[in-house]
Amino acid sequence: MMRARLIGAICVALALGSGAALAAGPGIPKPIAAAVADPARPAEDRDRDAARHPAELMAFAQVKPGQRVADYIPGGGYFTRVFSGIVGARGRVYAVFPEFLAKFQTKDVASIKALVAQPAYTNVQFATTLDDTLNLPEPLDLVWTSLNYHDLQFGLSHDQIVGLDKAIYAALKPGGIFLVIDHVAAPGTGWTVAGTLHRIDPDAIKADMVAAGFKLEAESQALRNPDDPHTAIVFDPSIRGKTDQAVFRFRKPR
Repeated sequence: MMRARLIGAICVALALGSGAALAAGPGIPKPIAAAVADPARPAEDRDRDAARHPAELMAFAQVKPGQRVADYIPGGGYFTRVFSGIVGARGRVYAVFPEFLAKFQTKDVASIKALVAQPAYTNVQFATTLDDTLNLPEPLDLVWTSLNYHDLQFGLSHDQIVGLDKAIYAALKPGGIFLVIDHVAAPGTGWTVAGTLHRIDPDAIKADMVAAGFKLEAESQALRNPDDPHTAIVFDPSIRGKTDQAVFRFRKPR
């Protein structure tokens, strides 16, 4: 029995080592690799890693230990858990829902509240904010929103959306980052298909950020898919989980 347990422990250690090596990849900082490879992450999260590229995206967002991060509209907490592992005990992660979405995304809200209650995530705080504001207790290093920017039009006018972007700008420290990921719509469509296809023209995102004062610093190609025709709703089985996605790093000037 002791020998069997020892063999089992060695197998687990090897598996974790392989996972950490896979998460590390070239140029991935150790805190990010460790957070992505954490075996405590739910299996359903780890099963999505190949498509969502969490380590590469976290490195692109320049997430570091000790930072203050807002995961804006965090869904069920896929990225929230990774943020928690990276920023560590000296950092803080705010899982933030605007009030108009919190009323409808009750399953996600319940998931985040359950996450916050777990001892492993004591550095995560659940928060709701007024629809076009971002009032949190301290200045932030990073605000992150993934596949949700287009959803803002379900509760806000375009002027309010830009007002929210300005509130996010104000909530960030000088030099802070606003990382936006969203499903790509066809060029020239602006916001017009956001409510039907759940996509947005990347140029519309960039225009909003310029209006709010941000500078576009870089774009990641990690989630781009040239085979996406941009014409199907993102929930269509032919494209779900494989949409072409823009990833922008906007910077608040120092």
